Amino acid sequence: MSEPPGAAVSLAEAPLPPTDRTPSKPLAAQRVQPLRRPGRWIVTAVVLVLVAQILHGLVTNPFYQWDRFRYWFLRPAVLDGLLVTLEVAALSAVLGLLGGILLAVARLSGSPVLRAVSWTYTWLFRSVPLIVVLIFLYNFSALYKTLSLGVPFGPAFVTFDESRLATDMAIAVIGLSLNEAAYAAEVVRGGILSVDQGQHEAAAALGLPKGYQFRRIVFPQALRSITPNYVNQLIGLVKSTSLVFYVSLLDLFGAVQSMSSTYPGDVVPLLMVATVWYLILTSAVSVVQFYVERYYARGATRTLPPTPVQRARAGLAGLRDRLRREAAV
Repeated sequence: MSEPPGAAVSLAEAPLPPTDRTPSKPLAAQRVQPLRRPGRWIVTAVVLVLVAQILHGLVTNPFYQWDRFRYWFLRPAVLDGLLVTLEVAALSAVLGLLGGILLAVARLSGSPVLRAVSWTYTWLFRSVPLIVVLIFLYNFSALYKTLSLGVPFGPAFVTFDESRLATDMAIAVIGLSLNEAAYAAEVVRGGILSVDQGQHEAAAALGLPKGYQFRRIVFPQALRSITPNYVNQLIGLVKSTSLVFYVSLLDLFGAVQSMSSTYPGDVVPLLMVATVWYLILTSAVSVVQFYVERYYARGATRTLPPTPVQRARAGLAGLRDRLRREAAV
């Protein structure tokens, strides 16, 4: 059937039928609903329950003897061992890093002899356990009673008494430094190789000396990748200082071990004391790592990573804004 002449309405002029999807308010005034993530909330709740159970077990279990822990935590014997640990770790870290830089430069040099010596040193000390190195150095005087400098297979100009030079502290620092240098060499070498080759070419095109190129151009850029890896080595070094007890040096672990043999009833609280102090030391190293990485990130990123205080402030501000939006709804 044909429509009456006056009843024809174009499709553009016809009103749209009302639907449930038609917004009742303008889009700008509508609140965006966040995506629901029930799985995340379930996992978070499970983790919080597990953490609460662990903390409850630590606090309420009488086996830990927290009163004895408080007694031993700041005792002079423990603090003396802590100072020895700090001294050994600091000296070994500096000497190990310097040795690692020399080994890395030798590994990247054009001399086949230097490359072979650096590779052999790294291979040897990465293969031998640290405790074996320390014990070998501790008994080094049995193999070589005197050390001398002179012409090979000829006269000696200077002679040293090894037993007088090899104190317990010297053995610990030398052993840890030798071991640390092997790992630091690979960290430094990887950092140097991460520098863009164009930087080397630009420095060479300017006619800069090789030493100046390395000190002022290559190495500062390599520190961005060296720092996080070497700090991991430092954390391992702090924990490795516990092995110097086997060369008769009373560090933190050695002091705790000797006192636990005298007070066998306090073995657990003494071990907890050592654990907490090692946690404090490694946490301090991690804080230093963050700020060193942040310092060398200048120029590499548009915005520096926020500090923990800045993250906490941003989190609190976001939480307040979210609560205000929830209250407004």
